[in-house]
Amino acid sequence: KSDLVGLPEGVIEAAAQEAEKKGHAGKWLFNLQAPSFIPFMQYAQNRELRKKLWMAYNTRAFRDSFDNQELVKKIVRFRHERAELLGFTTHADFVLSERMAQSTEKVMDFLNKLLVPSRKAADRDIAELRSFKKSLDGNDEVMPWDFAYYSEKLREKKFKYSEEELRPFFQLENVIEGVFEHARRLYGLTFREVVDVPKYHPDVRTFEVREERTNNYVGLFYTDFFPRETKKSGAWMTAYREQGYSNGHVRRPHVSIVCNFTKPTASKPSLLTYDEVQTLFHEFGHALHGLLSQCTYRSLAGTNVYWDFVELPSQIMENWVREKEGLDIFARHYKTKQAIPPELVEKIKKSSQFQSGYSSMRQLQFALLDMAWHSQNPTLISEVDIFETKVTDPVRVLPKIPGTNSSVGFSHIFAGGYSAGYYSYKWAEVLDADAFEYFQEHGLFNREIADKFRNFVLSRGGTEHPMDLYKKFRGREPDPQALLRREGLISL
Repeated sequence: KSDLVGLPEGVIEAAAQEAEKKGHAGKWLFNLQAPSFIPFMQYAQNRELRKKLWMAYNTRAFRDSFDNQELVKKIVRFRHERAELLGFTTHADFVLSERMAQSTEKVMDFLNKLLVPSRKAADRDIAELRSFKKSLDGNDEVMPWDFAYYSEKLREKKFKYSEEELRPFFQLENVIEGVFEHARRLYGLTFREVVDVPKYHPDVRTFEVREERTNNYVGLFYTDFFPRETKKSGAWMTAYREQGYSNGHVRRPHVSIVCNFTKPTASKPSLLTYDEVQTLFHEFGHALHGLLSQCTYRSLAGTNVYWDFVELPSQIMENWVREKEGLDIFARHYKTKQAIPPELVEKIKKSSQFQSGYSSMRQLQFALLDMAWHSQNPTLISEVDIFETKVTDPVRVLPKIPGTNSSVGFSHIFAGGYSAGYYSYKWAEVLDADAFEYFQEHGLFNREIADKFRNFVLSRGGTEHPMDLYKKFRGREPDPQALLRREGLISL
């Protein structure tokens, strides 16, 4: 049990349950799924176990019996061949022909513009963390398996709160009620749980969505929030039935959001971290994009938009839980029912820029790696790891550990839809930061601005070019400075 020192009680309890399910009662099981892996890296004092778990995560599918290296090379080769058959020079050129960014050159220019302020801020972040670690341990070496642990301690010191201090205010049931109330205030939607709808698992819940003013039926909304065997990690939105016309009749959508939150136990409800609250709001934004669609063709409805536009409806929703006005709607202590204290909200706001340089560089590193895989002739790439190292070393903030590789587990671009599209996360951050400033200028729940966002973004799907839709909403093109201001990467 000494190996568990530092871990929150809820994390230990969940690990005990996992061990018992596997036939190891009286022990604790930690795995590579986010609800287990992330808190272990943040809180476990045992450095060797942190390293062991981190290495297990970062050596997945690399030089073992499940090695993905040849699959990675085969995937990029086939993509390149398809692009050439269709008249494009590279897979990136093929993909970007139907994106807001339009070309590889524009994407690289966009990423490079963010690199300079991000690198400066990231260097400051790491220098601060090294100094802090030296004050605690006598040495300033920060390895990848140290980063989350010492970052959490530094966050606690700087802002006088921990992620675990926030959990009691984020009971899952309250957060669900809160996200529904946000949808009501912004878009006039109501959610009523229904129990007579077929479900694929007992953990799934279903809600009927209607217009508050007219009671018109909007769609069906599913939630699936807890990990289980055979369920993949992460969080996502799925449309089981997309909105559109069929045989002359409008078919309203059936959409779902799937997450992997800590399951309630006999002694404690499901309490989310602040990051998990943001995740729920993020995926709910995708769900709204699907639910509020008003298109003729299902192929153009809902989230069927250019890939670098699809994250705007989701990422903008995260902004409301950075604001006191948004948190006050649902953040209350699960035992005392006390609203989240204003001073704690202020600490959240101040800490929102904590290590934003490092976070930005990490995302830029992934985006550049993605573009490198898909913007050149893959027949010239012989070794996956050598290629990755060459691409990422110039933008890496922490050292690359021999024997690890991220490409072989980069499911976003090799098993998902983000090939030559990972940059779209930063692209969408620019869009959502700029769009949310519009709400801040007129009121966070200003119905007029929300109606414009609904009418010109959420309801139109892919029926118009996204830049045209954005300009109809905002009155101009997005301003990249909005993101740099929000993240504290430039002075206001």
